Parts: sequence; C-alpha cells; structure tokens
Amino acid sequence: MLRTFQAARKSGTLIGMNDSLLPKAETAWISERARALGFDGCGVTAAERFPELERFSDWLDRGYAGEMKYLEDPRRMDPRVPVPGARSLIVCALNYNSGLPYSTNSESDRDTIGTPRGWISRYAWGDDYHEVLWAKLNALAAAMRGHFSQPFEVRAYADTGPVHERAAAKYAGLGWLAKNTLLINQALGSWFFLGVLFTNLPLAPTLGPAEAPPPDRCGTCRACLDACPTQAIVEPYVLDASRCIAYLTIELRGPIPEEFRGAMGRHVFGCDICQDVCPWNRKSPTTELAEFKPRTLAALDGTTRGETLFLPDLLRIASLTQEQFRELFRGSPIKRTKWQGLLRNACIALGNQSVQPDSDRYREIAGTLQSLSGCSDAVIAESARWALSRIQAQGKARLPGFSPDRS
Repeated sequence: MLRTFQAARKSGTLIGMNDSLLPKAETAWISERARALGFDGCGVTAAERFPELERFSDWLDRGYAGEMKYLEDPRRMDPRVPVPGARSLIVCALNYNSGLPYSTNSESDRDTIGTPRGWISRYAWGDDYHEVLWAKLNALAAAMRGHFSQPFEVRAYADTGPVHERAAAKYAGLGWLAKNTLLINQALGSWFFLGVLFTNLPLAPTLGPAEAPPPDRCGTCRACLDACPTQAIVEPYVLDASRCIAYLTIELRGPIPEEFRGAMGRHVFGCDICQDVCPWNRKSPTTELAEFKPRTLAALDGTTRGETLFLPDLLRIASLTQEQFRELFRGSPIKRTKWQGLLRNACIALGNQSVQPDSDRYREIAGTLQSLSGCSDAVIAESARWALSRIQAQGKARLPGFSPDRS
C-alpha cells in the first residue's frame, strides 16, 4: 500500500500517514545518482498540495500574473493532478552561474565607451536550459529504471508543466522561498534551475517527519525590494509579475507600458537585479558547464569578432532581420521573446542610453531608430519612435542655454 500524505501547517512540514515507504537508502541513492549526473542538488518530497498554493488563487485574482494565462491552469494547484498516481517528486537543482560580473557591476568589466550595450539575463547566455535539464532528468530516470526492480512510472518536467517547482524544492529540503519569491539555497545562492521527476514510487522524503524545510534566512534584508527598478516586489514574498522587467521583456506581447520604459534601462531579455543584489549570491559557486557559457555571435557579415551574449551590442540586436534572429538564437532561451519582442526591447534600451549629442554614436543610434520607426511591425515602429524622441530630448537638454520652456 502506498503512503498517503495530508498537507498541514506544522513547523512548515507536510505530515504523513501510513508508513509503507521504500527504504530511505533508495532516496539517498537517487540523490547520489543525480549528483553524479551533474546536478548540484537533489531532494525528494511527497506529491501533495503545498501550503503555499493556498495563496496562489488570490495572487492570480490580483492580476499579478499579467498576460501569463497558462498560470491559471488548475492543475498547478495540486501536483497529483498533472500526473495521476504520482506519489513522489524528485526535485533537482542545476547551477547556471557562469561566473561573469553581475548586471549591477558589469560596466567596469569591459570597454563600453562609444558602444551601447544591453543586458541579457544570465540564464539565457548559453543553450536552452530546458533541453539541458531534460537530458539530465531523463538520464536520472533511465538510471532509476535500471535500479528499481518493480515496475513504475516516471515523468520529467523541466520548467515546462503545471508544477510549482519552488514549493516542491522547499519541501524537498533544497532551500527557502525568499522575499524576491525565488528559491535560495544556503550553499548555492539562487543561480540554479529546477527540474522535477514525477513518479509513483513511494519514496521516503528527504526531510523526515520531524524535520522542517530549511529556515528562511532573509531576515530583515530588503535589498531585492529596494533595488527593483519597477517596484515589482510589492511586498516581501509577493511579486507583481506584470511589473517585472523579466515579464515585460519576455512574456508580454505588444507594446511595453510607457510607465516602465525608462526603468527598464538597458535590459533586452530578462532581469537579474533582485538576484545580483542578494547577499546570498555574493559568493555563489560557478559552473563549468559549457552549455551555460555566453554563446559567441557571428557578425552580420558571417565573421566572428568576439561578441557574446554578455553585454551585447544594442545596435547589432536592433539591426537583426527575422531570419538572422532565428539563426542566431536557435537553441537559445531568447527565442521565446520572438523577433518582435527582442527588437522592441532593443529600441527601449537604446532610448535609455546616455550619449553625447552630435557624436558619431548619437547619430548612429538615431539613424537606427529612425529606420526602425518605419518598420512594418507596428510595435517595433512605435517603440523606435518613443526611443528616438527620448534621446533627441536628452540631446536638447545638454545644449548650452537650453530651457524646456523655450523648446
């Protein structure tokens, strides 16, 4: 008989009944095998509705999901629903911190004089993490099939299904849910992906019946809340995703609301600020996985000039055709924003540049934006016109004797 679980609030644990689990050594074997396959952490928890999900409907009702309608999938409310018969969740963490400077201190790392640079979120510098996670999760599943003699089912989710991975990871002992709503591991920080294996094996949870998940170590720190340019973290542990730069640059289709454009700064895909300023990421370990190193981009003439997705040239991005976009970002997470979204974001980032009027760089940016203002795509064209008017206004403001009242 499989063990059943009942969600309960008692020291943050899930209270179990009818002890008929596989030996704890089997859970330890899975964790050891996961690490041998390259994962940086692994834990097991029961497939049960987590206490955090009690507040999820209210979060949706507030409109904090923006246009992400897939988050309304009712299957997210209970991990037993997406995979009927599931009894255990195996949660794996994979470090993607490639070791380059954070967005909050990257300007001094390379010569950016005269070259407008954008910011792409750290997780998207390399290959599509879904594929990397899937390969490792499926390898772990295959190892399990060779290890366990009894028949069983197992299914892998790599940030792809109606699963609350962070809540599962918390109860699997991998960390705590932080004020920026991300999972923090005391040793890893927060630079890691989460993948989940659903199985009907009655595995012993990593945390025993008397053990609570790792304690919340955010303390009185407000670094992430105070640093967010759009005030998307509306209160500790609550994110209004519709204000988040990651949402605005990736998930949102159509024009970006003007109230957020200036605050976006140079971001063209995602945002790392709330992680960059987190004290737990000051000494985060780095990964040696080649898949997460910034990919080198071929120049538009087919040559390579050392350009990577770390601080990419904004003018280069803004000049991409749809065909070039598809070619450059094949097998990259960046394809999710689509060509329209990336060029829209590049226009906004160019409009937020501070350049000397009458300089060659100013004329190059203005020329690029002027050309895009006539784009057949209405969203790109409007974004380019906004950006052009913004740098023109900034240029006027720098002229000697300029007064807005006389403009």
